[in-house]
Amino acid sequence: MLREGDTVYLTVADKDHNMVSLIQSNYRGFGSGLCPDGLGFCFQDRGALFSLEDGHPNVYAPHKRPFHTIIPAFITQDGKPHLAFGVMGGDMQPQGHVQIVCNLIDFGMNVQEAGDAARWYHTGSSEPMGQKMTDGGVVALESGVEPEVVRTLQQMGHKIQPQVGPFGGYQAILYDATNDVYVGASESRKDGCAAGY
Repeated sequence: MLREGDTVYLTVADKDHNMVSLIQSNYRGFGSGLCPDGLGFCFQDRGALFSLEDGHPNVYAPHKRPFHTIIPAFITQDGKPHLAFGVMGGDMQPQGHVQIVCNLIDFGMNVQEAGDAARWYHTGSSEPMGQKMTDGGVVALESGVEPEVVRTLQQMGHKIQPQVGPFGGYQAILYDATNDVYVGASESRKDGCAAGY
C-alpha cells in the first residue's frame, strides 16, 4: 500500500547555487533486492504498483511509469533555483507539498515555519491500486489546528479525526538571492537536520 514508510529525502546546495532535490524510496521490503556491486544501494521496486488489469489507469504498458508518490520538489523564482524541498510519507507527500507551498506563498511563513505548521491529511480517497472512495474519506488534523477551524470543517460535513504521526517529514533549502545566502529547514516529525558550512 502507499502508506508504508521507507523514504529518505535529501537536499543539497553548493557555492555556485546548484541545488539538488532527491527522494530515495525502495518501496516494499528492501526494494527489489538487486544491489549493484560496490555501490552500496539497492534498486527500488516501484514497478510493483503497475496493474495487470486491462483498462486500469495504472496498467503495465510500454513507455509508462507506475503511479507513485516520489516527489522531490523544486521551486524557481525568476527562472533561477529558489527552493529545493520534499515531504516524505506515502500519499501524504502531495498533500504535504501543497501545504508547504501555501504556507510559504499564501501565508508568508519562512522556510522553517512552513514545515513546522500544523498539517491536515485526507485518507480514504480512491487510489491507483483499486481502492475507491465511497464516503468522502476522513480528514486527520494535527493538534495545532485551531478548534474553530475543526468545528467549521465538521459543519461543512467533513469527518474529522485527530491523529499523531502520519503527517510526513519535511526538509528544505531556500536560496535568498537578495542576501545571497541559503536557509535550511528540517522539521521535528522525523529524523533530520539542516547543516551548513
